[in-house]
Parts: sequence; C-alpha cells; structure tokens
Amino acid sequence: MKRIYTTLLSLCFTMMMMAQGWPANYGGVMLQGFYWDSFGDTRWTNLESQAKELGLFYDLVWLPQSGNCGGTSMGYDDCYWFPGGNGYNSSFGNESQLRSLIKTFKENHIGAIADVVINHRKSTNGWFGFPSETYKGKTYTMSSTDVVSDDDGGKAKTEANKLGVSLGNAEENDAATGRKGEGWDGMRDLDHKSTNVQTICKAYTKMLLEDLGYTGFRYDMVKGYPSKYTAMYNANAGVKYSVGEYWDGNAATLKKWINGTKIDGTVQSAAFDFAFRYTVRDALRGSNNDNNSNNWKQSPNWSLLGNASLMSDASYRRYSVTFIENHDTEYRSSSEQQDPIRRDTIAGNAWLLANPGTPCVFLKHWKDYKDEIKQMIEARKIAGINNQSVYANESSGSTGVVRKVGSSSSDYRLLVAVGSNAGSYKASGEWVQVLSGYHYKYFLNTSTETAWADVPSQEVSSDVKVKLTAVSKTAGAKLVYTTDGTNPTAKSTAVNSGTTITVSKGSVLKVGLLKGSSVSGIITREYWSSNFTPRNIDVYVNLDNCDWSDKSYCNFWSWGGDGSHSPASGTWPGDKVTETVTLDGKQWFHKSFTINSATDFVSFVFSSGTGSPQTVDLGSDFGGYRQSVCFEITSEKEGGKYLVNDVTDQHPSSINAITTKPAGPFSNAYYTLSGQKIDKPTQKGIYIHNGKKIIVR
Repeated sequence: MKRIYTTLLSLCFTMMMMAQGWPANYGGVMLQGFYWDSFGDTRWTNLESQAKELGLFYDLVWLPQSGNCGGTSMGYDDCYWFPGGNGYNSSFGNESQLRSLIKTFKENHIGAIADVVINHRKSTNGWFGFPSETYKGKTYTMSSTDVVSDDDGGKAKTEANKLGVSLGNAEENDAATGRKGEGWDGMRDLDHKSTNVQTICKAYTKMLLEDLGYTGFRYDMVKGYPSKYTAMYNANAGVKYSVGEYWDGNAATLKKWINGTKIDGTVQSAAFDFAFRYTVRDALRGSNNDNNSNNWKQSPNWSLLGNASLMSDASYRRYSVTFIENHDTEYRSSSEQQDPIRRDTIAGNAWLLANPGTPCVFLKHWKDYKDEIKQMIEARKIAGINNQSVYANESSGSTGVVRKVGSSSSDYRLLVAVGSNAGSYKASGEWVQVLSGYHYKYFLNTSTETAWADVPSQEVSSDVKVKLTAVSKTAGAKLVYTTDGTNPTAKSTAVNSGTTITVSKGSVLKVGLLKGSSVSGIITREYWSSNFTPRNIDVYVNLDNCDWSDKSYCNFWSWGGDGSHSPASGTWPGDKVTETVTLDGKQWFHKSFTINSATDFVSFVFSSGTGSPQTVDLGSDFGGYRQSVCFEITSEKEGGKYLVNDVTDQHPSSINAITTKPAGPFSNAYYTLSGQKIDKPTQKGIYIHNGKKIIVR
C-alpha cells in the first residue's frame, strides 16, 4: 500500500511539473547568450570559460540553435536535429563542447535554454530531401507530405507537381489567436498536423532535455503554427521552462497565444513580452508605436513605459519573459540597422531588471555594462523581486518614472527611478540609494535589512576598494565583514555604513549587518584572481570604402578601460597614424594598444583633418580576449558621423586568434581626458562625448 501511495504521489508531482509553462514566483534572471553573428563570443568553449561569473548572476542562459545547419549559421536554417555523426557540429563548436558547456553551466547553477526551431526546416537535397537521422535505434525521416501545401506562397506546390510528389495540409488557423500560420520563404514550413512531424518533434524536444541536458526551450517563430502544438510538445517532454517567440507588440494578442498553450486549463508556455520591449523602445524614442527609426533623435517620453504589456497584467506577468533588445532588433550593420534601442541602454536595463516578469538581458548589453547590470541583479535578488511581484508608481511623466516593486502592496523593497530627471531624484527616508548611473537610480527599502557593497563579484588583477552600506531601519547600524569566505560574527571587524575598505585579490568578502550581538543580511562578493597576461591588441583601419578626401593618414582617438589608452598627443583628434600594413591585398592603418587585464578595454573614434569627418564611437569591448580587430569605414552615416564595420573575421589569412564583434551599439557615455568613464559631467572641464571634445563651463 505504501509503495502504491508513493507511486501515486510521484505521478501527481510529475504531472504538475509537466504543466508549469513557467514557474510561479520565479526570481531568476536569464541571459541571451548570443547576438547576430556572435560566432566568437558565443563559442561553446568561450561561454564555458565564463560559467563561474555567469552563475553568480544568471539562472538561465538562452543558447542559439545548436544543431548542424550545413555551414556557417546562427541556426535558424536548422537542418540536423539529433546527435551522432555531425549532427551537433555547429558554428559555435562541436557536440562534445556543447555537452561540456551544458554540464559546466549546471555545476554553476545555470540552466541552458535551447532554441527550438520547428516552424521550418532546411532540406539537404532539393526541395523535400530532408536528412534521415537514426537516434537510439530509431530512424527519423521527413518527406514532402510533412510540408504545408501552401509553403513559400505556392512555390513548393509548383515544385511538388514537377516532381510528382504530394504535400501536407495547408497552414492552419490558430483557434486561440484567430490567425493563420505565417510562412517563411527559404525553408520548408512544416505541417504540424502530420503525425510524423509530431512524432519527430516529440522525440527531438525530449532528446534536448534528457540527452543533451538542456533545462528548457525557447520556441522560434511560434506565429508559424498553432499554439496547441507548443502545448503538445511541452506536455510530452515535461519541460519546466518554455518561452515562445510570438513577435507581436499587442499585449492582448500575446495573452491569446499563451491561453492557446493550455492543456486542461493549465498554461504550458510563457512568451517573450514584445509589448514590454516596445514600451521601452517607444519611451526612449519619444513616440508611441512609431516605426520611423529617425524619431529616436527627438526627446524621450518616459511616461510611455506605462503602456500595456504582459508584465503590466497581474494575471499574466508570471508568463512574461521581458527584454529590451535581442538578435532581431539589435543594430547589426549599416545595411541591417533593424530596430535597436539607440540610447539610454543602461537606463532601459535598469527598468527591465527592476520590474516583475522574468528579465532576459541581451549579451551585448551585458558585455558593455557588466558591472552596472551585475549590481542591478544583486539589488533585484536582495529585494526578492520575482515574476509575480507587484508595483506602484510614485510618479510618472515625460521626464521620468519612479516605481516601487515588492512582494505585496505593503512590502515594497526596491525603488527605481529612470529618466532625464533621475539624477536629481531624492527618495524619502525609508529608502537607501545603492546604485546610480546615467538616467537611473536604485534604492532598497530599509525594511530589507541587508548589507550592500558597491563593487560586484568579478575577476580582478589587483586589490579592490569597496564601499559598504547598511540598509536598515536601525539608525547607525554597523557592518561586520570577513575576507576569507566565512560568515561574519559580532566579533568580526566592524565599520560604519559608508566606509570604504580594501579587499585583496583572490578574496571572498562577506558583509553583514550588526545589530546588538546578532548579524543578519549577509551578502557575498567574490574577487577571484586573474591569470591574464598583458598583451597587445592590434587595430587596423581601412579607408577604401569611405569618401574622405585625404586618405593618407587616419586619426586615432582612444580611451576607456583602465585609463592608460589616451592618445599620446592628449588632445582631440588624437594620434595621426600613417603606418600602414597590407592585409589580404588591402592597405590598413595600424596601431597597437596594450591590454592590461581581462576587464581592460579600449574604445575608438577615427577621423581625418582636425577631427572632421569622424566616425561614430566604437564600442567599449575591444580588449579582454581580443588580439586583433579590423575596421572598415564606410560612407554610410548616422547622426552625421561615419559608420564602421568590424570585418576582422574576413581576414583570417593575415590575423591569428581572431574573434569577432559587430560594430555598435555605440556609447553615449562621457569620458575625462584621462579615459575615465562617467555618467555625466558634474564639474567644469574638458570631456569627450560621442567622440568629440566638449567644454563644460
């Protein structure tokens, strides 16, 4: 009897796990671990080397589609679905490297989210010649009858008639959304009514979880087939985390799709909150639902952050996976500008990470603003914000929004201010400021009763100065700390709130509140030693494709990182570089810069004459693991400044150990002449902003 009872309990638990869609009261944060053509940054080995750091902040990392697509690809022309042979030798690494990455992620408390592309599939032989794959003794093969009859607007039907083969059913209507499945030219759209397609999709998704070890799914292009099939595959696999890419900015439509994934009244999948994304884009662009990409140049209207989204609806925010940028909206190049967040990127992330829902941070933003995003995640988790938290606005207007977030209307723990007026915002005495930056501030409520440190966990090459703050209702509460990884006690070193201490590299700092003889609110910061060896990064600039009148030299203006990268001249427009080298038959202006640590970097503006014409600012991540970078300046312009393409990966015969990062998005930060990055000038002096020297009087 006991055994039967235990078995029944186990079955009930399994059924509950199968029917989650996305966990309730989930406090995790996700990282999109790729951007478009991120073949260097997203190599499985490269991501695995960052597992320790990522695991301190992220609970989930969304990986690109990991199967073999028959060539260099981001995976959306998916071809092979099962392991074995070359099935998982992708543009990001081979199968053993993928398995190692997923295993290492798990060891560091990170779940890997698989990109599941089942709306369409690439054939390997003609229009309908799909690969035949044998997995665990069973062979899976699709044929022409697994393709929708109206694929490619009738082109597939024409081809089928030529070949004398049959196709499947037409694209279905989704009863939940009332919309017909969207087609996608170039690949064969699959007929999910087909029993064979269903069988293979079920086997594929189960394999991702049970064999490769993925934790959950991100379904690509779910507009292409009815929501009931996402429900079917999830229920069969028993997946805990599922999010669909239903690309629609209408919150009501997103809710319909989520409802369409129900089985026996239980939702089977979350959705990316495109409505939330567009509230941020519109607020920073200053116009509501306006697709004119040039409108971002007008003043922001921060009040638009209050527009409807999944996150704003208490009944659906559990299933809201929020984001502000992804690989489809980012700026890719001058010819593929997409629909990016063009300014206030860090303020947008501050808004993202303070609100309910499950935030998904974009890899480029993580790399460009790592320390600030780390602290935002720390504040979010200390405050206990989860995907079903509640919020209330303290104020909202075109110049800024102030919002408090917590577990209930009587227990708000986190206060966020974003907007052009955020810098001047002062909270009441129940709030303690823990973080601020360009157009944002974070506060924790004194009821949180926690310690705070202003330097997040990270790899370091030298000792670290850390400011400690007490967040407590107890006036004058002291802080106690240790640097050996042990929990502090009342006998540990005690300091006043606001004290800055020096922590040796390689230490684990733990800080707690001391009230009477008890210690509470302990936080941990790890500052592990870097084994980085200083080296040069070689920078090459080609002017062949721009219309500058004088191409006999190129001015290099440089700054950033540890402050050692300022031009030798010290004045704008920087160093006049005439040295050239030949790479793959082209002439490039060349200059080397010394990168002193794994977190050191150098940023650039290139120009001619006395600084005009000039390029846009180039990134903040040319350093770290990079050894060389090739820039081509084009005649395309943005805001009157010339655009630049990072074409490093096109010159493998001349440069060794290359990884790549596309140009942009570009920084709006200010820099002192010594290269120090600041949010905004607060004192008189000379600064560099958007690659130009400005004088603040």
